[in-house]
Amino acid sequence: MYVQYVRLASPESPHPLVCWHGGGMTGATWETTPDGRQGWQMFFLRAGFDVYVSDAVERGRSSWAPFPAVYADEPYFRTGREAWEDVFRFGPHGSWHVDPALRRAHEGTRFPVRHMDTFMKQFVPRWATNNTLTQEAYDALIARLDSSIVMTHSQGGNFGLTAALHAPDRVKAVISIEPSGAPDPQAFELARLRGVPHLFVWGDYLDQRPSLRLHALPAVRAWSDALVAAGADVEWIDLPSRGIKGNSHALMCDDNSDDIAGLVLDWLKRHDLTT
Repeated sequence: MYVQYVRLASPESPHPLVCWHGGGMTGATWETTPDGRQGWQMFFLRAGFDVYVSDAVERGRSSWAPFPAVYADEPYFRTGREAWEDVFRFGPHGSWHVDPALRRAHEGTRFPVRHMDTFMKQFVPRWATNNTLTQEAYDALIARLDSSIVMTHSQGGNFGLTAALHAPDRVKAVISIEPSGAPDPQAFELARLRGVPHLFVWGDYLDQRPSLRLHALPAVRAWSDALVAAGADVEWIDLPSRGIKGNSHALMCDDNSDDIAGLVLDWLKRHDLTT
């Protein structure tokens, strides 16, 4: 697994921030926005954190292997329509078009839709059968650090929640940006996570994505509730309920991405994870 890191001469937090991307994406998610602004990698470096950005097993700058010689199954690819209408919630059902001029975005969307084609250049093929390899690689990264704060997006959410279970002494906090799943709380003893604060952040238009509303959200809510019952510190931020509307699934790419990062930073400060 490819990992790039930037260490500050004088970090303001003793715990590096490790950033794990979502499905069909790479660490580029954290580096820049589709409209060319600096991404969350630089935001949190400026906030005083060492930052580690990964490309998960098989993705982007990590090693790649063909099928069926190495991986038994063939990869699959995300289409523009799937990304626009379902995964990232940029527009309602039926609003995608290959011609950018004919696409219809949600009213008030914060994603810079004029740069959708640039965003799609971040998409990479993925395998549905490599979760075990990916989890092992992420766990190995955590094991190489004395401590860390894990921040994940989408598919990375399950990996981050599981990594905290595997190393609650090393993972000092988990930040889940619209996680697409969570472990089964009945399968684990969550009391071991009492000392690991968790933050969950959600954007707008959730009712426009049935797969998220029917599957991911209930699973993550069950995990969150079980953490609370076990005595863990958990915060659930629903941005629209705070009057912050129009955010997509790609919160770190939206035009108010620095504002959202600021909410995360405030949470880190309240938990004494930075000075």
